[in-house]
Amino acid sequence: MENDNNKNNSSNSDKLIGQINDLNVAQNNGEFRKKGKLKIFLGYCAGVGKTYRMLEGARSAKEHNIEVVVAVAETHGRKDTEVLLEGLEIIPKNKIDYKGLVLEEMDLAAVLERRPQLAIVDELAHTNAPGSVHTKRYQDVEEILNAGIDVYTTLNIQHVESTIDIVYQITQVKIKETIPDRLLEIAYEIELVDLPPENLLERLQEGKVYIPQQAQRAMHKFFNRGNLLALRELSLRYTAKQVDEDILSYKESHAISTPWPIGSRLLVAISPSVTSENLIRITHRMATSLSAQWYAVYVESPQQVKINEVSQNQLNGNIRLAEELGAKVFSLSGYNVADEVINFANQKNISLIIAGLSRRSKFEELIKGSILNELVKKSGSINVLVVGSEEPQKEEELLTPSPMLIPRPQPWLPYLLSFLSILVVLGLSELLTVWTDFPAVTGMLLLIPVIASSLLWGSRVGLFALIISLLALTFFFIPPPLSLKFPTIQYLPIFIVFIIIALIVGSLAKIVRWQTESARRRERFLSALYSFNREIMLCKALEEILERAVIHIKEAFESHAVILLPDQDSNLQIRTKLRIDLSLSDSEIGAATWVFRHALPAGTDTDTLSSLKWHYLPLKINNRTIGVIALTPTAKHIHLTPEQNRLFESFANVVALALYKIT
Repeated sequence: MENDNNKNNSSNSDKLIGQINDLNVAQNNGEFRKKGKLKIFLGYCAGVGKTYRMLEGARSAKEHNIEVVVAVAETHGRKDTEVLLEGLEIIPKNKIDYKGLVLEEMDLAAVLERRPQLAIVDELAHTNAPGSVHTKRYQDVEEILNAGIDVYTTLNIQHVESTIDIVYQITQVKIKETIPDRLLEIAYEIELVDLPPENLLERLQEGKVYIPQQAQRAMHKFFNRGNLLALRELSLRYTAKQVDEDILSYKESHAISTPWPIGSRLLVAISPSVTSENLIRITHRMATSLSAQWYAVYVESPQQVKINEVSQNQLNGNIRLAEELGAKVFSLSGYNVADEVINFANQKNISLIIAGLSRRSKFEELIKGSILNELVKKSGSINVLVVGSEEPQKEEELLTPSPMLIPRPQPWLPYLLSFLSILVVLGLSELLTVWTDFPAVTGMLLLIPVIASSLLWGSRVGLFALIISLLALTFFFIPPPLSLKFPTIQYLPIFIVFIIIALIVGSLAKIVRWQTESARRRERFLSALYSFNREIMLCKALEEILERAVIHIKEAFESHAVILLPDQDSNLQIRTKLRIDLSLSDSEIGAATWVFRHALPAGTDTDTLSSLKWHYLPLKINNRTIGVIALTPTAKHIHLTPEQNRLFESFANVVALALYKIT
C-alpha cells in the first residue's frame, strides 16, 4: 500500500512540475506581468472573521471587474461564509493519496494555468500533504506571486515565526506551523481583522467557530479570555508596527526630513540549545523595531569539541532560524568564548549584545567559570542584555536525530582501549620491578595512558583513565599490596602530584585536540576549494570543465553529481555522464528546471520537492542563472553536514564562473 501511495504522490508531483515548467517558460517569454501583490488579512485567533472579510474583499474586487478565482477557502461549514462563495469561480482541489487517505490540497498548477488577476488562498501557514511540490502553503503563494498573480490570504498572529516564543509564554502551546516574517514584509497591505474577545467567546458558545463539543474544550484551553486578550494585543501591536513602517516609507518617498536613529547594531550569541531560539526571535524583534542590522554568532570552543547529534541538529536549526529572520550569521573559533564575542562586536561596531542566562550549575561555574560574567566584565561600552527563558521541554524531547547521519563508532570503544592501555603499562611496570619498586616510577608511566586518552578521545575518557590508574596504583603498588586501602601519608604527595599533572596535561591535551580539529576542518575546506578552483580554472573546454567538476565532487562528498545546461530553446539538458541506474527521471528533470527558472535550491534537505533524492543548486553569475548542478550521495547513510553544504555552494560558484568565462 505504501509503495502505491508513493507512486501516486510521484505521479501527482510529476504532473504538477511539468505544468509549472510550461508556465515558467511562458513567464520568461513575457506573457506574465510583473510580480503579484500580496494582501494579508491578519487576526489574533480562529473565528474572528478573517475568511469572511477576505471573501468580502474578493466579491468587491469582482464587482470592480477584477478576475477572481478561489483557490482555497476554508469555510468550516459556516453558512454565512459559504454564502459569500456564491458567484465566485472556485478551482477544484487536488486530491493526494497518502497512506490510504485522500487528502485535498490547493491545485497550484491549475491556478497558474488559469492565470487570474487575483487568487484567494486561505490559511497561509498551512502545511501541505506529503507529495506536494512545496512543503508549506506560503511557498505555493510565493509561486503564484512570482507568476504575476495578486493574492488575498489569511493568517493568525501566532503563526508568525518571530512571535511563537511570546505565544508560548502566553498560551503554553508550542506552535508548529509557522511562516517566515518576510511574507509580511513583502505584503503590500496587511488588514487587521479584529473582534473583541467577549464576542469571540460568544461565537464559540453558539457553535459558530467549532462544533459544541470542540468549543467547550477550546474555551478551557487555548480560547480562554486571558489568552485572547494577550493575542489580540500582540496582533494590534504588530499591525501598528506595519503602519509605522508605512509612514516612514511615505516620508522617504516625499523627501520629508526627520531625525532617524542610525548606527544601531545588535548581536546575539547562540549555542546548541533550545533557548537560543528565543534569543534569536527577541533580537529580531528588537532589530526590526530599531531598524537595526543584527548578527548571530556561534563560537566553536574546546567545550563543544564533541557535541552530540541532538545538539548539532539544534545548532543547525538555530542557524537556519537566524538566517531565515534576516541575521548575518558568523561561526567563530577560539578558546575563550567571551573574548571572541567581544572582539567580533568591536570589529562590527555592535551597540548591544543579547545573551541568555547560563545553564551551568554553581559547581560548573566554579570549575569552568561563567561565560556570561566574562562577557559582562569585558564588554566595556557595549551594552549586554541578559535574557532569561524557560525551556518548554527538555531538549531531547523536542529534537529527533536525523536518520541520515553517518553512524558513529561504538561509544564504549575509547573506554575499552584506554583500559587496555593501562593494563599494558601495568605489565611494563611489573617488569621494571626487577630494577626498582618505587611507586613514583609506575605513577609516571601511568600518566602516559591518561594523557593519550585525553588527547585521542576527550576529557571524559581521560578522567576515566585517571581514576582507573589511581585505583591500579593503589591496588598493585602501594602497601599493603592487593588492597584498595587509602595510602599512608608517605605516599600522599605522589598521589597529589599525579592528579595535578594528569589534570593539567589533560586540559592542555584537550586544547591541542580542539585546535587540531579546527585546523583540520579549515584545511580540508580550503584545500578542497583551492584544488577544485585551480583545476577548473585551468580547463579550456566545456566538456573538460564538466568532467573535472563531477570527479572532484564525487571525491569530496562521496556523492554523484550531474550538471544540466540549457539548450537554444532554454530546455535543460544533462551535460555529464551518468550511470544507467542514476539516470534522471522526468520529475527530477522537472525539479532541475524549477531551480533554473527560480534560481533557488530544491530537492532533498530543502522545503521544495524534498522527497526527491537529488539536491539541486542553481549555477548563478551576475544575478543570472546559467545552469543547474545536482548531487546525490553514493550511499543512503551519507548526510552532508552544514560545512559540506557550504563547500558544495562554493563549488557551484566556481563552476558557474568557469562556465561563464568560456561562453
